[in-house]
Amino acid sequence: MSLIERVEIHEYTFPIENLSPGRSYVPGARSDVSSLGIRIFTRDGLEGSYCPQHGGKKAHVGQLLMIAQSLIGRDALQRESIYDDLKRALRQVGFIGVSHVDIALWDLAARKYGVSVKELLGGFRTRLRTYASTTHGDEYGALTRPEDYADFAEACHALGFGAFKIHGWAEGEPKREAQNVLHLAAAVGDRMTLLLDPACQLRTFADALYVGRACDEAGYFWYEDPMRDGGVSIQAYKRLREKITTPLLLTEHVRGVEPKADWAVAGATDFLRADPDMDLGISGVMRIARLAEALGCDVELHGVGPAHRACMSAIRNTNFYELALVNPKARNPVPPIYRCGYSDHLEDVGADGCYPVPEGPGLGVEYDWDYIARRRTALHVFT
Repeated sequence: MSLIERVEIHEYTFPIENLSPGRSYVPGARSDVSSLGIRIFTRDGLEGSYCPQHGGKKAHVGQLLMIAQSLIGRDALQRESIYDDLKRALRQVGFIGVSHVDIALWDLAARKYGVSVKELLGGFRTRLRTYASTTHGDEYGALTRPEDYADFAEACHALGFGAFKIHGWAEGEPKREAQNVLHLAAAVGDRMTLLLDPACQLRTFADALYVGRACDEAGYFWYEDPMRDGGVSIQAYKRLREKITTPLLLTEHVRGVEPKADWAVAGATDFLRADPDMDLGISGVMRIARLAEALGCDVELHGVGPAHRACMSAIRNTNFYELALVNPKARNPVPPIYRCGYSDHLEDVGADGCYPVPEGPGLGVEYDWDYIARRRTALHVFT
């Protein structure tokens, strides 16, 4: 047995420049973004760790603090039992804290056996076809006009990307969004797969239908989370799905396998979303992938990171890795926490439009704990 004897939760900040807290371009802006890392140690000398890219918010820390003490004395290799117990413990607050623990335990187990998480999962993909996923539109000249989105898509295509996703403007103005959809398709639709994510900014069903019909006309691959319901209303999306032909991608904001099953069975979405940082870790994502496979639909992973890549390597019914969030005038707002060369930056895409799956032990990455310590704002230790 590999009994857990110590859990550390590291809170730290990292700087982002030229982006607002809402992730749109603002020249000269600078802010410190909160994130976290978790380290799990066992009595027999094993360690597993995980530092999320975009999924390290204060709410996640709060949930981790609720459950960390309960890990002490548990067998770190009994991931299924720990998953099940933590899921119940967090049932009233949304489950997210399970995610980081679960991923760290997968890292620990893979390191124990001297293999990658990819190999433990039976992964078969080594390179992941990727779409460039933009920041939101702005009023400062980066992604201000449809022409700006088209120029950026051209630049991404020149780097190797074969797919491109729009995040539109925060105002949720349907005519502006629809014009952007159509302009981009006219510019690059013959060479790139196009996707739209209003990120729940369209205010009415009529607005969502208007923009959805533009997606139909332009031949978009999917239409994601359009309405201000927050992406959680099965009935609303059943109605929308009846009236447009562009496939819908929902459930980014619905946690875990059971409610996603409800969405798929109800016919409220065409694709399911899953995210190791949000959907109870690698264990949760692989459950969602098998659910989707059984129901004949695809699952698309949300966000970036080594856990995402490991999961995608082992999922047949998936299409793209999401390189979020990119902008022509700002760096991707991910923390600089790797000392192994791992990267989720735009310029590191391969000429084939793919990113590699890490093959080293565990998640296949080495974290820069010295950087995290220098930027640390709190350290919580449980023994």
